[in-house]
Parts: sequence; structure tokens; C-alpha cells
Amino acid sequence: MKNKVISIERAVDFISDGMSVMIGGFAQTGSPRHLIRELSRKNVKNLHTISDDLGVADHGFEETICRLIDNDQICDAKCCFIGQNPQASKLYMERKLPIEFIPMGTFIERIRCGGNGLGGFLTKTGVGTLVEKGKTTITLDGEKYLIERPIHADVALVKAYIADTMGNAIFKYTAQNHNGIMATAADTVILEVEKVVDAGELEPDQIQLPGIFVDYVVEAPDDIL
Repeated sequence: MKNKVISIERAVDFISDGMSVMIGGFAQTGSPRHLIRELSRKNVKNLHTISDDLGVADHGFEETICRLIDNDQICDAKCCFIGQNPQASKLYMERKLPIEFIPMGTFIERIRCGGNGLGGFLTKTGVGTLVEKGKTTITLDGEKYLIERPIHADVALVKAYIADTMGNAIFKYTAQNHNGIMATAADTVILEVEKVVDAGELEPDQIQLPGIFVDYVVEAPDDIL
């Protein structure tokens, strides 16, 4: 049985300039904040991020992806909204940070396609709006659809509550959000957890993320507030 637990310093060494990086979480909920903080300390630039949002820049949650924005480590982003990060909004309006805004349901389905080897899917969401711009459309049974392509990443940073040394993991409440599906759609998956236990300690029927999707595990008690 492979022990996948490594140090947080070694974990972020798998991320280098120009990589695409998926980051789990919904604002601060389920966000791998320790990994983000460690990545913000590393001189890595031109990251292409894929995340639900671009972080929360107030209310004591500055440990989210906004740290990477402030450090000018992100060259472009795919996300659903940026309203809780004024700096990201400013950079976008000044055309200094290209952002592809994706409806949340479409966002998740594109990642699911990336994780399952699918070529894309059809959706009516965005038809007749700015979302349609530049995309291929198809008419089926008299209805117009967008063809949405899959999203895949070089690295995914995801967060769970507890995992065993093989990477089998359990989430806490709604912190599962985008984390589980992102773990299927990246070449390298780094899992941050609050607690690591020995293989075999977790009840098999409670495992929500099988370790087969996880390459490395970082133990980081959730002391960031």
C-alpha cells in the first residue's frame, strides 16, 4: 500500500510556471487554504486557474485564492464569479486579467467531462447571451444548443476533512462542493486534509473520494480563520 502523505512544501513543488491549476472550494468553504498560502510563497507565475471564484478578500478570509491574485501569479482564469474580490474585479475591468466567466452548472459539467474523457456536452444555458460568443452551436429537434468543451488541468488542489494514507477521503458538510469532481480532472491531484489516519481506519461506505484519484496528501489542521 502506497503512503501518499508528503509535506506541504514538497506538494507545491509540483506546480511550475505556466501550469493550469484547479482549486476546489466555494469562496472559503472547502478551499485548500494552506496549499494556497504555501503556493503564494513560491515564485511561480503565469498560472491558468480554474476555480468557482477568485477568493474572498475581506471578513478575515484573505487566505483564499485572492493571495495569488495579489501576488500577480495568475495570468488568466476560468471561474463563475469574482464579486467578493475587489482586486480581481479591478484587474478584469482594466483588462489586465483575462477571465472566462462560466455558469456554475456548465462549469461543473465541463470538469466532469474532463474527468470522464468526454468530448463535451450540449446545453441551452447561455444561448442568446454573451456566453454563446465564440462557441459552436447545434440545432437538435428544433432547439438551439451550445457545445461546451471539457476542462482538464495539470494540477488540482482539493480539500477534504479526513483521509487515510492512501488518499481515500471524507468531506465535511458542504465543503465537498467542487472538490470531488475536480479530483477526477487533473494530471496531478494534491489533497489537503485536516487529519490523516492509517489505511483501513475509514469505513469503506463513508468514503466520498476514492484514493485512486489522489496522488498526494497533505495534512494541515484547519487553524486558518
